[in-house]
Amino acid sequence: MRNQILGLLFTLFAAPVFAQLATVEIAPDIYALVGPKTQRGPGNLGNNATFGFVVTPDGVVLIDAGGSLRGAEKIDVAIAAVTDQPVRIVINTGGQDHRWFGNAYWAAKGARTIASGAAIDDQNARGSLQMTVLTQLVGAAGMAGTVPQAAQEGFATDMALTFGGVEFALHFVDAAHTPGDAFVWLPASRTVFAGDIIFAERILGLTADSSSRGWLDSFAAIEALDPEHVVPGHGSPTDILTAAADTYDYIAQLRRQITAHIEAGGNIISAVDVDQSAFAYLENFDQLAKRNAQRVFEEIEFE
Repeated sequence: MRNQILGLLFTLFAAPVFAQLATVEIAPDIYALVGPKTQRGPGNLGNNATFGFVVTPDGVVLIDAGGSLRGAEKIDVAIAAVTDQPVRIVINTGGQDHRWFGNAYWAAKGARTIASGAAIDDQNARGSLQMTVLTQLVGAAGMAGTVPQAAQEGFATDMALTFGGVEFALHFVDAAHTPGDAFVWLPASRTVFAGDIIFAERILGLTADSSSRGWLDSFAAIEALDPEHVVPGHGSPTDILTAAADTYDYIAQLRRQITAHIEAGGNIISAVDVDQSAFAYLENFDQLAKRNAQRVFEEIEFE
């Protein structure tokens, strides 16, 4: 009996504790699903991001599919707590895994999947690599049944979509966090689902697939809309001023500092020493700031 009890306790404590998606109502029938701001892991099934959904009389429009099949199931449960309407359309805002790895789950339920053409190209190009990395982080059990499936429908720069009486405008400006990052604009409620173009509360990550210059242009296009409600790709719903402070200002200052560093004869190794302390309030700063500096160095060096 003692061994059985110890075995049960081991099982309970060894099992991952799943991070819940927080449902936040932005405006009538418009919701954000806020996931953890930590790294991908068994406890979040790849859903370490902010998603969103819009309820209409004809069904639900989901913004971003989830980081795995099981992650998509968690999103489905969260939506079902709000409405019994099925998900009819899924919009992938980019090519990062948690934006599209749940596509096959939703497509099997009859949903359309849509992304910018650049995002679809990115999904097809990096899907296998992302699956390998995500399986290492989340674990084979967490990724069970996940099949990377690129979005079925694409658009070049802009797409007007009216569904259930709600007007959606999809816009792709330039590469940002990933090569195909787009945003979704709901003019009636002045709400923007920014995907990875906006990070709030936590520091953004610049990788070899990112463009800091394009990121600034993409952000500026969102800012020009003067949104009342901003749903970032990571973090809680916010306003455009806070979004600018946490995203635009960070990138702009880092580009200025790295440009000055290069002009002074600095190299990529010492680029990590540029002063980013003004943004140390952002979560994950210590993990990403130095890497971001070296990535921007590589980018600006060849501009």
